[in-house]
Amino acid sequence: MKFYRKQPIEAEQFDGSDEMVDKYELIDAGTMLGTHHSPELYLTGSGKVDVGDWIATGVNGGYWPIADDVFKEKYAGLPVIPNYVAEYIENMKSSHRDILEAIHYWLRTSDIDEYMEDNSETFVRAWLDGYVVE
Repeated sequence: MKFYRKQPIEAEQFDGSDEMVDKYELIDAGTMLGTHHSPELYLTGSGKVDVGDWIATGVNGGYWPIADDVFKEKYAGLPVIPNYVAEYIENMKSSHRDILEAIHYWLRTSDIDEYMEDNSETFVRAWLDGYVVE
């Protein structure tokens, strides 16, 4: 499962699999009409879910569908960074340093220097929004 910024949610893109239908307890409209395996699936209390839509999970554990185009417009994936960059960020934060100090810290290792030269925007997003370690 991927984590996304904007709000504290987790989201997973619906692939139409039986596993996801069971996981999110989707309702098969065909079953309600006496047929089986209808292409119309519904998330209880939240509306229709199509393959490619996203199912978001809120902090309270509730689910809601988000159309793919809406999801891509409103939510951006957390940046993926190497483990050594994540350790650097955590060390700086635990030392009560701010982002400016982390960017200009004179005792940075050469691998952090190289990463910062090529990935400064990713570093800043990781510092501010959180990150996923590759």
